[in-house]
This record gives sequence, structure tokens and C-alpha cells, in this order.
Amino acid sequence: MGSENNKHVVSFFDPAFEPLSIDRGEMLSEVLDASNSPLLFGCRTGICGTCVIEVEGELPEADDEEKELLEIYAPDNPKARLACQIELNSDLRVRPLNFE
Repeated sequence: MGSENNKHVVSFFDPAFEPLSIDRGEMLSEVLDASNSPLLFGCRTGICGTCVIEVEGELPEADDEEKELLEIYAPDNPKARLACQIELNSDLRVRPLNFE
């Protein structure tokens, strides 16, 4: 699935949302925001934490600033990432995290 023609598939844990075919290198938050996905976005710069998601798939390691925020918003969750910081380079499965 994915990688042919520089496209990748982003699917959701919630079956109510259809998988999306997204160009390699697109910023995940921009595409999901434009497609009315179940994920919310605030600042888009990685400081507000509204876009913390759980990700299944291959991603480069988070940078130090993202790791610092993830320690606050999603401690002990190795699958947590900030969607606004993800440049798509593989197929992913995503869902929002609940802060309850």
C-alpha cells in the first residue's frame, strides 16, 4: 500500500473516516485539516499540544522540542507525536489522544 507514485495512505482508527492518499513530503496536519479529519489543530507550530496523536507507522525520531512537549502531553506513550510536525514519508494509521 502507499509508496507507488510518491503517495502514502493515512488511515484512521475510526472506521467512519475513509483513508486518505497523500503526497510524500506533505505536512500531515495541513492535509488532515483540509480533509475534515477527526484530528484537531491549533497553533500548527508544535507548542499548543492540540494535535497530539497516536501513530502507527514509520516516522523519523521526534526532535528535542517535540519530545519535550510529548513528555508533557503524552508521557509514557511511545506512539505519540505532534501531527503538525510530521512530514509524510510512509503509510500511517492515526488517532487523536484523549486528555481525560
